[in-house]
Amino acid sequence: MRTRFLVLVGSLITTCAALVPAASQTAPKAAAAPSMVVYKSPTCGCCSFGIKHLLAKGFVVEARDVGDSQLTSVAIQSGVPADLQTCHTAKVAGYIVEGHVPVEDIQRMLKEKPAIAGIGVGGMPMGSPGMEQGGMKQPFNTMAFTKDGKQTVFAKH
Repeated sequence: MRTRFLVLVGSLITTCAALVPAASQTAPKAAAAPSMVVYKSPTCGCCSFGIKHLLAKGFVVEARDVGDSQLTSVAIQSGVPADLQTCHTAKVAGYIVEGHVPVEDIQRMLKEKPAIAGIGVGGMPMGSPGMEQGGMKQPFNTMAFTKDGKQTVFAKH
């Protein structure tokens, strides 16, 4: 009796094992979540809200608190034009993301892979990621910029 049971169990295990590889070969592979490093002021609350926005949209974020002079240095060395420099600078897939840029713009940039240094939103426009408090919204543009400082409108919001 015990021998028959073991043979039956062994047969079931063999059958199930044969099915598992076939199923796993046809399953689509999940895309890796975009990973970014965000250099930010340790005293800025909107930076924390902006990071929560990125995390909620599936990004993997490493936040690095830096002093104001180091933050400015990161932006300048990354080629961010002076009028776009803000309280946080991110690096993702070889691009720079400066300020309160909507995730949809970041995703578009990563998908299209334009020949730019990065994108940025200057200032702190109400309604932009990290600046949604109070429900107010003002129009703003996400600007694309090159290493030599040329800017074009990437998206209007």
